[in-house]
Amino acid sequence: MPLDEDKYPAETGRRRFVKGVVGSAALSSVGVGGAAAVSATTDAAGEGGGTTNFVAVENVDGPAPRGMPIIPLTIEGGELTGVWPEFSEEEGVAIAKNFGGSGIDYSSAWFQYCGVQSSPGIYPQAERTNTFLSSPGSYEWQSEIPQGEPLTVEMFDDYKEWGNGIGSSGVGKPAGAVWRSDAGEDGVPVQIIRSTHVEKMANGEGQYSDLSSDIQSFISAATQNGFIAWLNKCTHFCCVPGFKTQAGSASFGAANLIYCQCHQSVYDPFSPVKKQFVALPRPPQTD
Repeated sequence: MPLDEDKYPAETGRRRFVKGVVGSAALSSVGVGGAAAVSATTDAAGEGGGTTNFVAVENVDGPAPRGMPIIPLTIEGGELTGVWPEFSEEEGVAIAKNFGGSGIDYSSAWFQYCGVQSSPGIYPQAERTNTFLSSPGSYEWQSEIPQGEPLTVEMFDDYKEWGNGIGSSGVGKPAGAVWRSDAGEDGVPVQIIRSTHVEKMANGEGQYSDLSSDIQSFISAATQNGFIAWLNKCTHFCCVPGFKTQAGSASFGAANLIYCQCHQSVYDPFSPVKKQFVALPRPPQTD
């Protein structure tokens, strides 16, 4: 498989980080929900990029070279929280080896593309909140939630019936969010879905019974209560796609999928795949 190169250079940013850090040892044999949060300091780290294996929501159509990386999540006090691994000085990245016993290493390098590697929150030891903070705009239901308010489980109670007139109702309830931010500032764009499809994926049920054992184990550890999240940056020209955000997506067979209106790339949020790409190096940190 050819490796993919990205096009956009980065800007320098400071790293900061707060909660939701998980160590590789904690995740080697238990799911995300059983992993304990630990603290990390703010220190200089490497600039490492290079060949990276990652798990993505699959690109199924259009010019995008690969899928968008899945962000493992957990639920803390009812709030949806993205998992950030512990920094490894040896590796030069934040990494959780053998995530959830899947044999897959979850790393901060997954997000080093499209200029995201320059985001302050993507530096391995950055002190940032990992809670997914509401970013209204694409979904009418989110207009009632203030910008920057934590997304909670109860906000998705109607996920089995929810619809907005695009595609089928009951496929899943989505939300836009920012992650790894500093009081809601300078975070990276994330999209979240709660869906019965995710519940079935996590359990390897029905149409998802043929998932490979490593992918199924990863999804079981990386999702909770039917929630899945991914970094919402199209891997083609770094646009921001959407699940049920564009009525025109139906013309491309994507009404129930993730659609990027810029160049018609399509992603399937219910088809996790393991891929490889060349992660761009982080810019040097300046104090």
